[in-house]
Amino acid sequence: MKPSVRYKLNLAYCGANYFGWQVQVAGATWKGARPKTGKLRTVQGVLTEHIGRIVGHPVTVVGSSRTDTGVHAKGQVAHFDTTSVHIPPEGLRRAVNNRLPDDVVINTIVEVPSPNPDTHRGGFDAIGDAVHKRYQYLIWHSLNRNVLMEHLAFHRWHDVDVDAMAAGAAHLVGTMDYTSFCRPGHGRESTVRTISDCSVSQRGKLIVVSVAGNGFLWNQVRIIVGTLVEVGIGRFKSDDIRHMLDARDRRAAGSTAPSHGLYLQWIQHRLNRGRGEPV
Repeated sequence: MKPSVRYKLNLAYCGANYFGWQVQVAGATWKGARPKTGKLRTVQGVLTEHIGRIVGHPVTVVGSSRTDTGVHAKGQVAHFDTTSVHIPPEGLRRAVNNRLPDDVVINTIVEVPSPNPDTHRGGFDAIGDAVHKRYQYLIWHSLNRNVLMEHLAFHRWHDVDVDAMAAGAAHLVGTMDYTSFCRPGHGRESTVRTISDCSVSQRGKLIVVSVAGNGFLWNQVRIIVGTLVEVGIGRFKSDDIRHMLDARDRRAAGSTAPSHGLYLQWIQHRLNRGRGEPV
Protein backbone atom coordinates (compact mmCIF):
# COMPACT_ATOMS: atom_id res chain seq x y z
CA MET A 1 0.00 0.00 0.00
CA LYS A 2 1.35 3.41 -0.97
CA PRO A 3 1.89 5.92 1.85
CA SER A 4 -0.83 8.51 2.09
CA VAL A 5 -1.11 11.98 3.60
CA ARG A 6 -4.16 14.03 4.57
CA TYR A 7 -4.23 17.72 3.74
CA LYS A 8 -6.39 20.41 5.26
CA LEU A 9 -7.48 23.24 2.96
CA ASN A 10 -8.62 26.71 3.91
CA LEU A 11 -10.36 28.26 0.93
CA ALA A 12 -12.59 31.08 -0.22
CA TYR A 13 -15.09 31.33 -3.05
CA CYS A 14 -17.80 33.48 -4.57
CA GLY A 15 -20.84 31.24 -4.77
CA ALA A 16 -22.71 33.21 -7.43
CA ASN A 17 -21.89 30.75 -10.22
CA TYR A 18 -22.26 27.53 -8.22
CA PHE A 19 -25.08 25.27 -7.10
CA GLY A 20 -23.63 25.23 -3.60
CA TRP A 21 -20.74 23.27 -2.16
CA GLN A 22 -21.87 19.65 -2.47
CA VAL A 23 -21.56 17.57 -5.63
CA GLN A 24 -25.04 16.90 -7.02
CA VAL A 25 -26.67 15.72 -10.22
CA ALA A 26 -29.44 17.34 -12.23
CA GLY A 27 -32.42 15.22 -11.24
CA ALA A 28 -35.47 14.23 -13.25
CA THR A 29 -37.27 17.44 -12.30
CA TRP A 30 -34.35 19.68 -13.38
CA LYS A 31 -35.71 22.49 -15.60
CA GLY A 32 -32.50 24.17 -16.78
CA ALA A 33 -30.06 23.15 -19.49
CA ARG A 34 -28.87 19.68 -18.51
CA PRO A 35 -25.08 19.48 -18.01
CA LYS A 36 -23.27 17.03 -20.30
CA THR A 37 -21.95 15.08 -17.31
CA GLY A 38 -25.30 15.21 -15.51
CA LYS A 39 -23.63 16.97 -12.58
CA LEU A 40 -24.34 20.56 -11.60
CA ARG A 41 -21.46 22.99 -11.17
CA THR A 42 -20.48 22.95 -7.50
CA VAL A 43 -17.44 24.10 -5.53
CA GLN A 44 -16.71 20.58 -4.31
CA GLY A 45 -16.92 19.28 -7.85
CA VAL A 46 -14.51 21.88 -9.23
CA LEU A 47 -11.99 21.24 -6.45
CA THR A 48 -12.24 17.47 -6.82
CA GLU A 49 -11.62 17.70 -10.55
CA HIS A 50 -8.58 19.97 -10.44
CA ILE A 51 -6.91 18.51 -7.34
CA GLY A 52 -7.30 15.03 -8.86
CA ARG A 53 -5.57 16.15 -12.04
CA ILE A 54 -2.61 17.58 -10.13
CA VAL A 55 -2.06 14.60 -7.81
CA GLY A 56 -2.72 12.09 -10.58
CA HIS A 57 -5.52 10.08 -8.98
CA PRO A 58 -9.18 10.54 -7.95
CA VAL A 59 -9.68 12.32 -4.64
CA THR A 60 -12.59 12.96 -2.30
CA VAL A 61 -12.70 16.53 -1.01
CA VAL A 62 -14.66 16.71 2.27
CA GLY A 63 -15.93 20.16 3.29
CA SER A 64 -16.80 21.32 6.81
CA SER A 65 -19.94 23.15 5.71
CA ARG A 66 -22.35 22.42 2.86
CA THR A 67 -23.09 25.95 1.70
CA ASP A 68 -26.21 26.37 -0.46
CA THR A 69 -26.57 27.68 -3.99
CA GLY A 70 -25.25 31.25 -4.23
CA VAL A 71 -23.68 31.31 -0.75
CA HIS A 72 -20.09 32.56 -0.46
CA ALA A 73 -17.21 31.54 1.79
CA LYS A 74 -14.28 33.46 3.23
CA GLY A 75 -13.03 30.55 5.34
CA GLN A 76 -14.35 27.17 4.20
CA VAL A 77 -12.31 24.22 5.50
CA ALA A 78 -11.91 20.89 3.73
CA HIS A 79 -9.65 17.84 3.67
CA PHE A 80 -8.55 15.21 1.18
CA ASP A 81 -6.15 12.25 1.09
CA THR A 82 -3.44 11.69 -1.51
CA THR A 83 -0.66 9.23 -2.22
CA SER A 84 1.29 11.91 -4.10
CA VAL A 85 3.44 12.60 -1.06
CA HIS A 86 6.31 13.93 -3.20
CA ILE A 87 4.48 17.20 -3.96
CA PRO A 88 5.22 19.88 -1.32
CA PRO A 89 2.02 21.41 0.11
CA GLU A 90 2.84 24.91 -1.10
CA GLY A 91 3.66 23.64 -4.57
CA LEU A 92 0.39 21.72 -4.58
CA ARG A 93 -1.55 24.82 -3.52
CA ARG A 94 -0.04 26.93 -6.29
CA ALA A 95 -0.56 24.26 -8.93
CA VAL A 96 -4.23 23.76 -8.05
CA ASN A 97 -4.90 27.50 -7.80
CA ASN A 98 -3.40 27.92 -11.26
CA ARG A 99 -6.11 25.61 -12.62
CA LEU A 100 -9.07 26.73 -10.52
CA PRO A 101 -11.63 29.26 -11.79
CA ASP A 102 -11.10 32.86 -10.70
CA ASP A 103 -13.93 32.65 -8.14
CA VAL A 104 -12.32 29.88 -6.04
CA VAL A 105 -8.96 30.10 -4.26
CA ILE A 106 -7.10 27.86 -1.81
CA ASN A 107 -5.44 30.11 0.77
CA THR A 108 -3.55 27.43 2.70
CA ILE A 109 -2.76 23.72 2.50
CA VAL A 110 -1.27 22.01 5.56
CA GLU A 111 -0.68 18.38 6.43
CA VAL A 112 -2.85 17.08 9.26
CA PRO A 113 -3.04 13.68 11.03
CA SER A 114 -4.31 10.86 8.81
CA PRO A 115 -6.74 8.12 9.91
CA ASN A 116 -5.34 4.82 11.13
CA PRO A 117 -4.77 2.76 7.93
CA ASP A 118 -6.12 -0.39 9.60
CA THR A 119 -9.21 0.99 11.35
CA HIS A 120 -9.77 4.05 9.12
CA ARG A 121 -10.50 5.97 12.31
CA GLY A 122 -8.89 8.98 13.92
CA GLY A 123 -7.05 11.73 12.12
CA PHE A 124 -8.36 15.15 11.23
CA ASP A 125 -11.92 15.27 9.91
CA ALA A 126 -13.23 18.50 8.41
CA ILE A 127 -16.81 17.65 9.39
CA GLY A 128 -16.46 15.69 12.62
CA ASP A 129 -13.85 17.97 14.20
CA ALA A 130 -15.68 21.24 13.50
CA VAL A 131 -16.77 22.83 16.78
CA HIS A 132 -17.59 26.45 15.98
CA LYS A 133 -18.67 28.39 12.88
CA ARG A 134 -19.40 32.01 12.08
CA TYR A 135 -21.54 33.34 9.27
CA GLN A 136 -21.98 36.93 8.13
CA TYR A 137 -24.89 38.31 6.17
CA LEU A 138 -24.61 41.59 4.23
CA ILE A 139 -27.59 43.86 3.59
CA TRP A 140 -27.17 46.87 1.29
CA HIS A 141 -29.44 49.47 2.90
CA SER A 142 -29.97 52.27 0.40
CA LEU A 143 -32.65 53.68 -1.87
CA ASN A 144 -30.53 52.70 -4.87
CA ARG A 145 -29.17 49.29 -5.70
CA ASN A 146 -25.41 48.80 -5.67
CA VAL A 147 -24.77 47.20 -9.06
CA LEU A 148 -21.26 46.19 -7.97
CA MET A 149 -22.72 44.09 -5.15
CA GLU A 150 -25.66 42.59 -7.00
CA HIS A 151 -24.62 39.03 -6.14
CA LEU A 152 -22.86 39.92 -2.87
CA ALA A 153 -25.47 41.64 -0.68
CA PHE A 154 -29.24 41.69 -0.16
CA HIS A 155 -30.71 45.06 -1.19
CA ARG A 156 -33.31 46.62 1.12
CA TRP A 157 -34.51 50.17 0.55
CA HIS A 158 -37.14 50.35 3.32
CA ASP A 159 -36.49 52.22 6.56
CA VAL A 160 -34.87 49.72 8.90
CA ASP A 161 -34.53 50.03 12.68
CA VAL A 162 -31.11 48.44 13.26
CA ASP A 163 -31.43 48.77 17.05
CA ALA A 164 -34.66 46.76 16.98
CA MET A 165 -32.94 44.11 14.85
CA ALA A 166 -30.09 43.92 17.38
CA ALA A 167 -32.56 43.57 20.26
CA GLY A 168 -34.32 40.74 18.44
CA ALA A 169 -31.00 39.03 17.67
CA ALA A 170 -30.14 38.92 21.38
CA HIS A 171 -33.10 36.57 22.00
CA LEU A 172 -31.54 34.01 19.63
CA VAL A 173 -28.36 33.53 21.69
CA GLY A 174 -28.22 30.35 23.78
CA THR A 175 -28.82 26.63 23.56
CA MET A 176 -32.37 25.98 22.42
CA ASP A 177 -34.67 24.37 19.89
CA TYR A 178 -34.55 26.29 16.59
CA THR A 179 -37.32 24.41 14.77
CA SER A 180 -38.99 27.71 13.88
CA PHE A 181 -35.77 28.88 12.25
CA CYS A 182 -35.00 25.96 9.94
CA ARG A 183 -36.42 24.72 6.70
CA PRO A 184 -38.72 21.67 7.01
CA GLY A 185 -37.23 18.47 5.68
CA HIS A 186 -33.83 19.14 7.22
CA GLY A 187 -33.42 15.47 8.17
CA ARG A 188 -31.70 16.14 11.49
CA GLU A 189 -32.53 14.08 14.56
CA SER A 190 -32.31 17.13 16.81
CA THR A 191 -33.08 20.79 16.15
CA VAL A 192 -31.31 21.93 19.32
CA ARG A 193 -28.25 24.04 18.61
CA THR A 194 -26.07 26.53 20.49
CA ILE A 195 -25.71 30.06 19.14
CA SER A 196 -22.91 31.89 20.94
CA ASP A 197 -23.34 35.22 19.16
CA CYS A 198 -26.03 36.87 17.08
CA SER A 199 -25.42 40.55 16.50
CA VAL A 200 -26.38 43.33 14.09
CA SER A 201 -24.25 46.33 13.19
CA GLN A 202 -24.29 49.06 10.58
CA ARG A 203 -21.27 50.15 8.56
CA GLY A 204 -22.34 53.02 6.35
CA LYS A 205 -24.91 51.61 3.95
CA LEU A 206 -24.13 48.03 4.92
CA ILE A 207 -26.05 46.25 7.67
CA VAL A 208 -24.08 43.23 8.88
CA VAL A 209 -25.70 40.32 10.71
CA SER A 210 -23.18 37.99 12.38
CA VAL A 211 -24.17 34.58 13.71
CA ALA A 212 -21.81 32.11 15.40
CA GLY A 213 -22.52 28.70 16.87
CA ASN A 214 -21.63 25.05 17.13
CA GLY A 215 -23.59 24.11 14.02
CA PHE A 216 -26.55 25.22 11.95
CA LEU A 217 -29.71 23.73 10.53
CA TRP A 218 -30.88 23.98 6.93
CA ASN A 219 -31.41 27.68 6.03
CA GLN A 220 -31.16 28.60 9.73
CA VAL A 221 -29.02 31.71 9.29
CA ARG A 222 -31.02 32.95 6.31
CA ILE A 223 -34.30 32.54 8.21
CA ILE A 224 -32.80 34.37 11.19
CA VAL A 225 -31.77 37.24 8.91
CA GLY A 226 -35.11 37.35 7.10
CA THR A 227 -36.93 37.47 10.43
CA LEU A 228 -34.66 40.19 11.84
CA VAL A 229 -35.18 42.29 8.73
CA GLU A 230 -38.93 42.04 9.31
CA VAL A 231 -38.34 43.17 12.89
CA GLY A 232 -36.38 46.10 11.48
CA ILE A 233 -39.18 47.22 9.17
CA GLY A 234 -41.79 46.87 11.93
CA ARG A 235 -43.64 43.74 10.90
CA PHE A 236 -42.56 42.05 14.13
CA LYS A 237 -41.41 43.37 17.50
CA SER A 238 -38.05 42.29 18.85
CA ASP A 239 -39.72 40.40 21.72
CA ASP A 240 -41.72 38.35 19.21
CA ILE A 241 -38.57 36.28 18.64
CA ARG A 242 -39.18 34.54 21.98
CA HIS A 243 -42.69 33.49 20.93
CA MET A 244 -41.36 32.23 17.59
CA LEU A 245 -38.83 30.03 19.37
CA ASP A 246 -41.46 28.70 21.77
CA ALA A 247 -43.80 27.84 18.88
CA ARG A 248 -41.31 25.37 17.33
CA ASP A 249 -43.07 25.90 14.01
CA ARG A 250 -41.43 27.29 10.88
CA ARG A 251 -44.62 29.22 10.09
CA ALA A 252 -44.18 31.30 13.25
CA ALA A 253 -40.94 32.96 12.07
CA GLY A 254 -40.29 35.38 9.24
CA SER A 255 -39.15 34.98 5.66
CA THR A 256 -35.95 33.39 4.36
CA ALA A 257 -33.36 35.94 3.21
CA PRO A 258 -31.84 35.25 -0.23
CA SER A 259 -28.65 33.23 -0.41
CA HIS A 260 -26.41 35.78 -2.15
CA GLY A 261 -25.91 37.90 0.99
CA LEU A 262 -24.57 35.02 3.09
CA TYR A 263 -20.89 34.31 3.81
CA LEU A 264 -19.26 31.46 5.70
CA GLN A 265 -16.68 33.53 7.57
CA TRP A 266 -14.66 30.94 9.50
CA ILE A 267 -14.71 27.48 11.06
CA GLN A 268 -12.85 26.36 14.17
CA HIS A 269 -11.84 22.73 14.74
CA ARG A 270 -10.73 20.68 17.72
CA LEU A 271 -7.10 20.83 18.76
CA ASN A 272 -4.70 18.44 17.15
CA ARG A 273 -3.72 16.78 20.40
CA GLY A 274 -0.68 15.14 18.89
CA ARG A 275 0.86 18.48 18.01
CA GLY A 276 -0.88 20.71 20.50
CA GLU A 277 -1.96 23.22 17.91
CA PRO A 278 -5.29 24.17 16.31
CA VAL A 279 -6.21 22.47 13.07
